[in-house]
Amino acid sequence: MAFSCEICGKKRLVGNNVSHANNRTKRVFRPNLRTVRALIKGAAKKIKVCTRCLRSGFVQKAV
Repeated sequence: MAFSCEICGKKRLVGNNVSHANNRTKRVFRPNLRTVRALIKGAAKKIKVCTRCLRSGFVQKAV
């Protein structure tokens, strides 16, 4: 299962959950990925893309 953007390569980040008592446990920050049909070298292909790349226009959607 891919947890990275196929355009910019954004991956998951690791950090801490911090409670009110300052207890720290590990957690994962995942990118906001969407599966879209995009034009890759003139052909339509399904790829996983982060929403920032979609919003910025780095992906040409296939109709």
